[in-house]
Formats: sequence, C-alpha cells, structure tokens
Amino acid sequence: MAVSSLYPFNPTLQCSPAAATGLEFQLLRPVGKRSCKFVVSYTHSNAKILKSNRKSKFGETLNPYDSSDEEDEEEDEFEFDHGDDWLLNDEFAEPSVQFEVDGKRVKSKKKTIAKQGRPKQSTAKTREKAGVRNLRHTKSNPKITRKTADNNTYEKLYEEIALDKRWFPLLDYLTTFGLKESHFVQIYERHTASLQINIISAKERLEYLLSVGVKQRDVKRILLRQPQILEYTVEKNLKPHVAFLIGLGIPNSRIGQIIAAAPSLFSYSVENSLKPTVRYLVEEVGINEKILGKVVQLSPQILVQRIDISWNSRYIFLSEELGAPRESVVKMVTKHPQFLHYSIYDGLLPRINFLRSIGMNDAEIVKVLTNLTQVLSLSLEDNLKPKYTYLINELHNGVQSLTKYPMYFSLSLDQRIRPRHKFLVALKKAPEGPFPLSSFVPTDESFCQQWAGTSVDTYLAFRQQLLLKRFAEKYEKQG
Repeated sequence: MAVSSLYPFNPTLQCSPAAATGLEFQLLRPVGKRSCKFVVSYTHSNAKILKSNRKSKFGETLNPYDSSDEEDEEEDEFEFDHGDDWLLNDEFAEPSVQFEVDGKRVKSKKKTIAKQGRPKQSTAKTREKAGVRNLRHTKSNPKITRKTADNNTYEKLYEEIALDKRWFPLLDYLTTFGLKESHFVQIYERHTASLQINIISAKERLEYLLSVGVKQRDVKRILLRQPQILEYTVEKNLKPHVAFLIGLGIPNSRIGQIIAAAPSLFSYSVENSLKPTVRYLVEEVGINEKILGKVVQLSPQILVQRIDISWNSRYIFLSEELGAPRESVVKMVTKHPQFLHYSIYDGLLPRINFLRSIGMNDAEIVKVLTNLTQVLSLSLEDNLKPKYTYLINELHNGVQSLTKYPMYFSLSLDQRIRPRHKFLVALKKAPEGPFPLSSFVPTDESFCQQWAGTSVDTYLAFRQQLLLKRFAEKYEKQG
C-alpha cells in the first residue's frame, strides 16, 4: 500500500523546535521550563457523526456512540480496545483534547480514559438503571416479559436483565460459540443493541469472520470485548477492514489472529483513522513500510492507539533518561511494538533502574534494549532478578556478559539455562571460569552435538529429572 495514498494524520503539534522535545512528557514529569501547545483532533469526536437523540427499535435511547440500525450501520469509531497487557497505559484514542503545557490548564471536550483501563460502572447500578428503563418498555410492548415467557431456557437471565423473548434465536445461536447467560448479561450491559440483531444478519457476519481465519474458540472473546461487531455489515465494514489488513502485507493466514487480538479495529474508519495511523508510523516514527505488516502482527493494538502520544512520550523519555538516539528507539518499536503500550513509570523506568542497579551504564542499557526490547516486558521478581542471581552465583559471569548476550534474559531459567548448565557440569564438560552464555543459544540438537556430545534423548531425560527434583523441593517448602 502506497503511503502517499493515505490521508494526512489529524493530530498537529504546535511548538517551537526547542520545545518540541518536551511534548507530552512534561505532562508525565517536569523536564524544564518549555512552552508547548499540543492540539489533537480526531474523527472520533466529530460532532456531525454523533446522534444524541437516536432510539433503538424497542424505543431505548441509545448512546450517541452506538449504532442501532442493523442494516445500514455507520462505521463506529468510538470503542477502544485496551487489551490485556499488565503494563497497559491510557493512550488509546480519545475524543478531541487540547493540552496546555507548562502549568496551563488541560482542556478536553470529553473526559479522558482513566489510567490502566476505562472506568467501570457498578454492575448493580448498571443493571438497576437498565431494569428501570426496560420495564417502561414492558408496559407498552406486550412481547417483552419477565419470567412469563413460554420458553424458560433463560430463566436465570430473566432475573438479571429485562429479556425480550424475540432475542431467543440469537441467544441460542451464540451459545454454540460457548457464550453463557453470564456473558449475555455482560453484552447487555455493555451494548444492549447488539442483542437486538436478527439471527440471519448475525450468522452472516460471524460466518464471514470464520471464513477469514477467526477461530471458533475466539468468537466468544471477540463478542465480549466488541459486541458491536454483530451490527457491522459484511460489505460496508468487515470486508473493507480485512482488505486494509491484507494491504499492509499481513498474510491471509494471520488475519484471524489480528481480528481476535484487536476486534475494536472494526469500529475505526479505514480512511479517516486506520490509514492516517499507518501514515504516522511510516512518516513520523520512521518504520520501514516494507516491514509494517510484521510490526502490526506483533502488536495489532498499535492500529487503535493514540500513536502520536505513545510514540512521542516514550521517545522523549528514553532520549532524556538514557540518551537513546532516535534510530535505536525506532528499532525498539520495530522489534517489540508492545512497548508503546507499557506505562513509563510502572513499566519502563523500574526495569531501567534494575539494569542500572546491576552495574550497567546508560549506553549499555540502550544496547540491551535495542537488541532485546522484550526486557521491558519481563517481570522483575519472577524473571530478571532470579536470572541475574543465577548468572552471578552459579555461572560466575559478570554483568558485561549481558551486553554481549542480552537474549540470556529471554531464555527460560528452568527449561534451558539451569538444565544445560547442570548437564555440562554433570558430564564434567563445563569449561573453567565463567560459564559460556553462548551454550544457551542453540537448539537442543545443536547443544548436544557441539557442547555435550550426547544424544538429545539423554539430555531431555536429565532435564526432566531435574525439573521433577526441583518441583519436589518446592512442594516440600510449601508444605
């Protein structure tokens, strides 16, 4: 897909060159007296596409961001997928916001999404409101009943929501994907209109998703995260979005996985949101267009992020905290785009400080992060610290060895590092002095040929025995 065919990216930056490097990061941490004004305008907040007085076919007042017409939906651009990352920040697309930096007031046309995910309403309160609203419709619509329908299949569901028996065919169909009554309550509370879709339309849409590679087992998860997908027509929404993904160079075999990972991408306009995001990644961030498809496969959520804020804040942080050059940060995004989701102060900074605590200088940290950006996603207590302790106490290596073999941190301590070390020690083939970290890199077959001189079966049997022994020791301590 030619970058030149993409629309201009909506967000604009207005500041002097000297102040540009302070963008947004000043909102996170004061870095100096710089004057900067950051203006963002997204199509998601376009007043022309908001209909505040719309009602559903059952008379319910709908959220202006929801769609009620199952045959002629507009492409909603208002649901934002936050994913499941424990380091997730709050930088997904929000309505038009304007930041005044250096102590000036932060203005917003809509409340911002709270950190670590969107705010959750009280379930009981939501159900109470929904129940009162729908009971009003019961009086004027004799087809809406509670505990009086001939079909008692969803008896428990009647106790939770104002259930319409006309929904039964759709509910019966959705149960074939593993959805239960508790799941229907979640969908009802999140987007009631999704349950008002007729079964023929729902089947057409879900069968299309299955035809492009979505797994049967993933449909339930998709519907719980993005129930509006039942309202999106195949021709006007689903097909254009799939064609967009294919245009990025994503192979057909991976389309289903992308949809399952980020179903909210269907709620974004291809022309006005997704293509400008791609343009920004290529022209502003500097990602090579030829590998853009691979980047999206690594982190589909990058398409629905506020990429301007995510990129600028992390680039500025790494350049000021570590002196990281721009090209190094671009490589980090290319290798591990998930790090654009990670919180700066709860995710990136603690891991940088850990590397400093073991004796690395800033230049060495940049080298490690550039070669193995996944370090930023690893748990300190369960991963980084135990591996470093083993490196020093058992392998008798220094911290300098990590700059040469940073992938040591990405290897399993129980499944690879400890078994191979102990195996060579048992064979009396472990070299004197620091244990060579290069022995952890090759496959089991190559390791046995080059280092152990034994069969793979012999090594695997030793590893299994070692794992059982450690499990027994751990069980005894817990007992």
